[in-house]
Parts: sequence; structure tokens; C-alpha cells
Amino acid sequence: MLISLAKDSLISRKKTVLLTLVSLTVSMVVLFGVQHLQWQLKESFNRTNSGTDLIVGAPSGPLNLLLYTVFRLGQPTNSIKYQSFIALENKPEVKWAIPLALGDSHRGYRVLGTNNTYFEHYGYGEQQKLELVAGKVFNNIFDVVLGAEVAARLDYKIGDKIIVAHGIGNTSFSKHKHAPLKVTGILQPTGTPVDKTVHVTLDAITAIHLPPTLLFKKLAAPKPLSMPPRELSAVMLGLESKMAVFKLQRQINNYQADRLMAILPGVAMSQLWQITDGVESALMLIAALVVVSSFCGLTTMLLASINERQGEIAVLRVLGARPWQVTALIFAEVLLITALALAISISGLVVALTLFKPWLASEFGLFISSNILSNNLLLTAAGIVITAIIAAIIPAFSIYRKALHQQLS
Repeated sequence: MLISLAKDSLISRKKTVLLTLVSLTVSMVVLFGVQHLQWQLKESFNRTNSGTDLIVGAPSGPLNLLLYTVFRLGQPTNSIKYQSFIALENKPEVKWAIPLALGDSHRGYRVLGTNNTYFEHYGYGEQQKLELVAGKVFNNIFDVVLGAEVAARLDYKIGDKIIVAHGIGNTSFSKHKHAPLKVTGILQPTGTPVDKTVHVTLDAITAIHLPPTLLFKKLAAPKPLSMPPRELSAVMLGLESKMAVFKLQRQINNYQADRLMAILPGVAMSQLWQITDGVESALMLIAALVVVSSFCGLTTMLLASINERQGEIAVLRVLGARPWQVTALIFAEVLLITALALAISISGLVVALTLFKPWLASEFGLFISSNILSNNLLLTAAGIVITAIIAAIIPAFSIYRKALHQQLS
């Protein structure tokens, strides 16, 4: 009865109610959207690398080492000796070791020098391995395996030739024009920085920096080089036993033949989240304030309509409605508007994420799930309902006094 009466009352003031509903819906979409994107971005970062127990590089800080090895952000400040990689690879605790050589680029995309161990053991998401959508992995010095985004954006196919340049910018004045590399493989999309990476062999990194005469000989007979690269940017390690992680980390950090630093990817990631916590809190605060301002608008709308509803209150009192029942009508109206705004905002956000999911993945490499239902969303929705009840207190008290006045008259 009360809900039906509240619905009819809202319909009689549909213009102002519609504007208030739109304001509440938009603010809730912003709040739920920010909350969901934060969670999804964390998931996206966390799924970038899995299965790697230690990352070893030159001492430059855990975050810097994590950023340039896993996320291809920034530059290594120093290098480690190739002999250090051999020593690490031969340790009994080490199951596999992936060498990483960074520093060059191709049309704005990072070039990573590595070997076939990378394609065998590099993991992302839930221990997923890299898979080829076309071609094959390294079989020759000058072979190239492209990430999915590089191949799609630059329209490369198997057999195409590419030129690598010094530096990581979009434009470079120093290109290895005499050493074209051949595309032999294209990886499936992963939603990680792997999609934006040009993978070449360690031998290719060494060969393209050879003097021209030696380079031309190598181009004429592209066999595996006898001389390994002198330096690497970093090494990823997978261990035989997780129990050996801390022991091996101490050994590496105290390694005498080279200046090395070993980090645990999970620990470094938690440090990264500690830095971004402040920004996340600020975004959530802004979104919450937008919702509060919308409820202030709802309160204003209800207060402004009270004088226009003198006749409605009088009729209710004549029909026998008590003051608390008239007051309950205000709470019912507010809860109806809030429930409708919640339903529209949640369903609208799900539809929007479903429609834009392919575009976000192709343009930004963001794999955002359209399933926004979570405990956090339920808690936020409960908070919104409580805020709605608080927002209804002032107009409810005002209409209670009006109802009492009607009784006295």
C-alpha cells in the first residue's frame, strides 16, 4: 500500500523525479565504475607474470627492476655480466633461467633479446604459457617473434622484415638498417606487456651491434654465434623448490663476481600497490562525493516539493493516515528512487563493459571483466542505501511537522 502510494506520488512529479534519478544514476555509475576498474587493473597487473620466483638484475631498486623487466617501463640503469647468467642457470636450485636484454626498440615498441626458454617457461595469468597464433619461435639468429598488438597495429605478417633502432622512442636516428630481422612467429593476445614486445634472439642483439664487415659475414651465414652477449639487463628464475627462494636470494645479493640484486616479484608488486593506494583512495573519495552531492539534490527536491504537497498531505490525513505514515511515505519514495538508480547503474555498467570490452582490449590492452558483482559492490550498495535514508531524514521531519499541523487545524 505504502509503496504503491509512493510510486503514484513520484509519477505525479515525474519531471523533477526523472532529473534526480538521472543525477543519482550517473553518480553511481562513476562510483561503481571507479571501484571496478581499480580492482580489474590490479588483477591485470597481477596476472602479467606468474611462475617466476626471482628476478635478478643490477642493483637499482626493486620497483625499477620489476617495472622494466615485467612491464617494459623505464630503462635498466645498469647491466649484469652474461657469465652471471650462466652461473645462475647452473645452480642446482634453478629449474629454468630466462635471459632478458633490453635497450632497443621498433617503431615505439620495446625490443627484448632472449632465447627459446622464454617461450617455454614465461607464464602469465593462472600459470598460462605463451602460445603462437602463427609461425614458430626462434630457429635462426635473425628470427623475430611479435606480440599480438605489435603485429596487429603495424600489420605485420610472417615473412615480413623489420628494422630495429637504438633507444625506446618512436623516432630514432640510429637504426640497424643493414640487419633486417625476419618475422617468423606471432603470439596470441595475453593482455600483458608481452603483446607490445618485439622478441629477438640474444645472438641478434649481439650481431646487429657488430662492425659492418663482421655483420655482413653473419648475414651471409646466419648460424648461431660462437660469442655470447657480454651483458644482459636481467634474468628471470624459476626454482626447483619454493623453499629455496630466500636462501638463493641471499646468495645472489652477496654474489662477489658481479653486482646483482634479486627480488621476489610478489613482494615488489605489493610495494607498487602501497604507492598507488593514495591515488586509489583519492579517486574513490571523489566518486563518493559525487554520490553524496546527488543525494543532496534529492533532499533539496523533496524539501522544495513539500509546500506543493499540502493538498496531498491534507487528503491523507482526512483518509485517516497518521503523521508517522505520512513520514514513512517520504522514506519509501527515497528508497524507490535509490533502488531504481542502483538497478539502472549496475545493469548499464554491465552492458557498457560488455560492449566496450573488445575495444578496451585492442586499444589499451585492458581485459576488463563485465562481471562487476562482488562483495565490495554489495557493501558499496548498502552504503548508498544508508546514505539515502540519511538524506531523507530532513524532508521526512519537515513533512511530519506539516502532518501534525494538519491534525491541529
